[in-house]
Amino acid sequence: MKKRLSSLAASMAFALIGAASTLPAHAAPSGPKAAACPAPVPESARCYTGEDGAGSFYWIAIPKDWAKNAGRVLVMHAHGGPETGPPKLERSEEDLKRWAVTVKAGYAWAASTYRRGGYGVAMAAEDTERLRQIFVRHFGQPHRTLLHGQSYGAGVAAKAAELYAPAGGAKSPYDGLLLTSGVLGGGNSAYDFRLDLRVVYQYVCRNHPRPDEPQYPLWMGLPLDSKLTRADLAARVKECTGVGLPAAQRTPEQAARLKTILSVVKIQERSLLGHLTWATWLFQDLVQKRLEGRNPFGNIGVVYSGSADDAALDAGVLRYAADPQAKGALAADSQPTGRTALPTVGLHAIDDPTAFVELENSYRRIRDAAGTGNLLVQSFSSEREHSYLSDSEYPALFAALLDWIDKGEKPTPEGLAQRCKALMPHYDTDGKNGCHIQPAWQPPALESRVPSRAP
Repeated sequence: MKKRLSSLAASMAFALIGAASTLPAHAAPSGPKAAACPAPVPESARCYTGEDGAGSFYWIAIPKDWAKNAGRVLVMHAHGGPETGPPKLERSEEDLKRWAVTVKAGYAWAASTYRRGGYGVAMAAEDTERLRQIFVRHFGQPHRTLLHGQSYGAGVAAKAAELYAPAGGAKSPYDGLLLTSGVLGGGNSAYDFRLDLRVVYQYVCRNHPRPDEPQYPLWMGLPLDSKLTRADLAARVKECTGVGLPAAQRTPEQAARLKTILSVVKIQERSLLGHLTWATWLFQDLVQKRLEGRNPFGNIGVVYSGSADDAALDAGVLRYAADPQAKGALAADSQPTGRTALPTVGLHAIDDPTAFVELENSYRRIRDAAGTGNLLVQSFSSEREHSYLSDSEYPALFAALLDWIDKGEKPTPEGLAQRCKALMPHYDTDGKNGCHIQPAWQPPALESRVPSRAP
């Protein structure tokens, strides 16, 4: 029986990964084609686009005279999300625009859209590696190659580091790992709170779904045949909580309902609709398209608190048991092992509204348990954003990571803050960014924010 269960989990993990052999045939990979670099990439840079042969599109940007530089560095960027629609070239273009500071700092940059939309951490890691090989084939071997993962992409980059630069393994094509605003610790723990949001929201608002609509288990996200749109969901949230209205225009009932949801789930008003959207369409993709309709999330025994009547809340919320095979498949695809030989630097905003900063504590514990905690340096900033932090901070992190690799100078949070301040005159040209690293700050455990689950 145990062998059969592990086989089921393995087959579902295979579906999550989306191995190339299971995909429809694609055209042969197209070589990089010259393209106009989007602003704010430096005008002197050269940019290229292409398709990797497995369904992914990509952008590449190379600074002027990069090929002549003996210390040339390539940054492989793993983007956030995941997107739930088909891959589009514009997705990587948006990231190139956002991280144009990487090219300004003198590093080549490359990013894949991933071969399909939807969840699949190991799949996205494979696609990132495939693009690295394309880059080397057409533009030569860099002196150093860094992996940069942002948000969900931090989990992708952490997985790639374990697949292609394992601890004690052979020489890796990658030299260092940068994780920013990371959704770390695996999809199981990172997304548990979104099930909490669905059940608490439904207890309070009772409109997702409405009583006169077909009912479904909320872990399903949304039935595949549902016609609900994102605009419809926003209207329902507004109807129930007043989000989208000025606070003064909300009814007392709306204000009370909003307070309950935010207090119990411990999220911010500005991120409520976003998290509820992910807990709808991403759950729909993850559960129904990747896990064969099985539920990886459970809340049996979870104690909710923060409402005006916690006893009534705990008695009234919907309860679901996670399917062990679905949990195992999601963990197999996304749970870091911590077993990588790569020096790793991280940065996370303390007040990140999307990826809880407490996830960094989970990743620290994973790395320490794997015996690679000495290769992890984490830093935290006083910023309130998720998708992008200060222009000066990224070059500081890249430079510190390279000094660690090349000179053996392990960075410290204090040193990162000082390096960032030194770079401000060059990168913080409009005076709006600055450096916000708080060297002494450490994140609490995720359990302080998200109630623990039964094993």
